[in-house]
Amino acid sequence: MKALIQKLVEVPSPSGFEAPVRELIRSQVEPHADEVQVDALGNLIARKGVQSNEGVRIMLAAHMDEIGVMITHVDENGFARFTTIGGVRAYNLPGSRVRFLNGASGVIGVEKLEDANKVPSFQQMFIDLGASSRAACPVKVGDVAAFERPFQVLGDRLVAKAMDDRIGVAVLVETLRLLKTTPHALYFVFSVQEEVGLRGATTAAFGIEPHIGLAVDVTGVGDTPKGLKMEVSLGKGPAIKVRDGGMLSDPRLVRWMANTAERAGIPYQMEVLESGTTDARAIQLSRAGVPSGCVSIPTRYIHSPSEMVDYNDVLNSTRLLAALLSSPVHLD
Repeated sequence: MKALIQKLVEVPSPSGFEAPVRELIRSQVEPHADEVQVDALGNLIARKGVQSNEGVRIMLAAHMDEIGVMITHVDENGFARFTTIGGVRAYNLPGSRVRFLNGASGVIGVEKLEDANKVPSFQQMFIDLGASSRAACPVKVGDVAAFERPFQVLGDRLVAKAMDDRIGVAVLVETLRLLKTTPHALYFVFSVQEEVGLRGATTAAFGIEPHIGLAVDVTGVGDTPKGLKMEVSLGKGPAIKVRDGGMLSDPRLVRWMANTAERAGIPYQMEVLESGTTDARAIQLSRAGVPSGCVSIPTRYIHSPSEMVDYNDVLNSTRLLAALLSSPVHLD
């Protein structure tokens, strides 16, 4: 999966501008799906299987968008001011490099600060694209960019921008490839605009009307010095979400996932995340309500240009999903 992960993370596709990564994902899923379509909002939906008497309709969602920036103004000297797309954090930006969808690249600079010990505001930052005038600047108002970082392998750890949530995308693609039979009608949704309000999953769930919803997304960890106080670590298996800042997982799904992992000998962790949420919230609240949960991939440095996951957690997430989807679902 490492080659696929590298391809996915290195494609710049911020929220609302997912076309480049969507085409890459489509090329990966079409050989393994029964039907592939793109809906009106831009979600890529791959269906596999036909619902049997023992099966249900399951929606699996991993968002393909990423955080980024959008140009708001270019001054007479060619420096570009910007606003953020999604949860960009100011302290990560000075010196960061960005790549625009038109191929232009730039570096984020900062005005002279009165107090260099304080995190500069977005209003104090600009993008230097090497231009000396507005006319020579290769971008204009409304152009968007993603952060630019190379994919790196550090032993079992993988580092890149946009692991949130291209790593979830990779897990769904691999699950779709590995799954040979299923009693369910499975809808693999590669959703748009999650980072700006779960928008793609909201409309996809309305159209699919699933009986069960599962998101695959990243979650924070508590294994770094003076980090979050939570019982999730890299390398200890996928995390089964109990709750986050936007939802409470259906307890029946939590038990189903944990019991399946134990029977299959797959290591897992229980996740209680106090802030943030995933596409599972949007699925859960669709129409009259959908029992929903989430398989979370432990990730360090979320919403930074260098997010880190453990490859074993990625592989075990795929194993868990394949085990969940290959048999009838019995919720108690």
